[in-house]
Amino acid sequence: MDDRALLTHLFSVAVAAADPRPGIAAQLPAPPKGRTFVVGAGKGSGEMALAFEAAWLEAGHRIDAGLVAVRHGTRVPTRAIRIVEAAHPVPDEASFSAARAMLALVEDAGPDDLVVALVSGGGSALLALPPEGIAPEEKREVNRRLLACGASIHEINAVRKHLSRVKGGRLAAAAHPARVVSFVVSDIPGDDVAIVASGPTVPSEATRAEALDIVSRYRLDLPAAMRAHLESPDAEAPRPGAAFAGDAVITLATARNSLDAARRAAEAEGLAAIVLSDRIEGEARDIGRMHGALARETVERGLFPRPCVLLSGGETSVTLRAPGGRGGRNTEFLLGLAEAIDGVPGLLALAADTDGIDGSEANAGAFCDGASAGALRQRGTPLAGFLAANDAYGAFAALGTLFSPGPTGTNVNDFRAILVR
Repeated sequence: MDDRALLTHLFSVAVAAADPRPGIAAQLPAPPKGRTFVVGAGKGSGEMALAFEAAWLEAGHRIDAGLVAVRHGTRVPTRAIRIVEAAHPVPDEASFSAARAMLALVEDAGPDDLVVALVSGGGSALLALPPEGIAPEEKREVNRRLLACGASIHEINAVRKHLSRVKGGRLAAAAHPARVVSFVVSDIPGDDVAIVASGPTVPSEATRAEALDIVSRYRLDLPAAMRAHLESPDAEAPRPGAAFAGDAVITLATARNSLDAARRAAEAEGLAAIVLSDRIEGEARDIGRMHGALARETVERGLFPRPCVLLSGGETSVTLRAPGGRGGRNTEFLLGLAEAIDGVPGLLALAADTDGIDGSEANAGAFCDGASAGALRQRGTPLAGFLAANDAYGAFAALGTLFSPGPTGTNVNDFRAILVR
């Protein structure tokens, strides 16, 4: 296969390794004496709902009520679990409606009941409900500012947990004394399940004081009502303790598993494969430049044996420096990479989000090589201009190298592969 086909194959292998369905079928909880409720939210939660429903009903059990929120355009044909569509990355009215309905559903659960939560990345936006006294538009605007300020996903979700009626373990707390069993597909560097989708069913390790510090460090201008809430003890998210002792969390898929699967697939093609890390964070363009330096050192000084593929995952961030930016962190990573490998032969890179959508557009990511920066210069549109405008999508659309596999039904975050011939 040619080099693009090879990198596409590695992406497909990584996504397949993150399929939540086998893990759900193999790890069903014991049926309750009472009723079974199913809730969930995230980019992969629709496929999780299909898998749980099929396995649970096939085992002869009943689902008494279910509600799962997925991204617009990714509805799945469940029978007993209602699927609703909402917006990502900024919540819409459907996100708020879903959260209200889910809260009401679990509040009806009793001590003999079971609540199954299907949680994956993207759930923070798909399941959003501000505290009393805070307007939905204020919640949306703060979410936009958090996404644009360059904060890490750990920092963003630490703030979100303290500005919500469902995040930071509050959904599970509302379901108690029922037992809550959560299936999680992790998109978080380090796989902290309390951070995935802002942990609606997992108590918070982050405190309100930490959330206030993050707001201060990134100079986030909060609306008065939101600031007052965050400064109130009522904002403190539930902490780990006896109330959650009977609950269980099952992690179904992680970035490390996906990268290891891609590594084995690369080795089967005769390549040396190096997993740099599955938990890389930082400014996307700077991480791209760092990866480019490693690739360049491999070509020029033999840092790693060739031919090889350098693999990494995690979740970078993008600080928006210009209004109207297009793209996402994977394509912005590639702009930084293209800058660092300008003119270096024998390199081809793919960076893509494993959920199939990177940022604001419909592509998952893009390809770039040592000729990408030069090709943009020849067009009269230097790479630096696209970086200044946060228009990574425009750069790779102009080059014709966008990568668009469509929604994948899972989400273990960024997949990056650099092929060095």
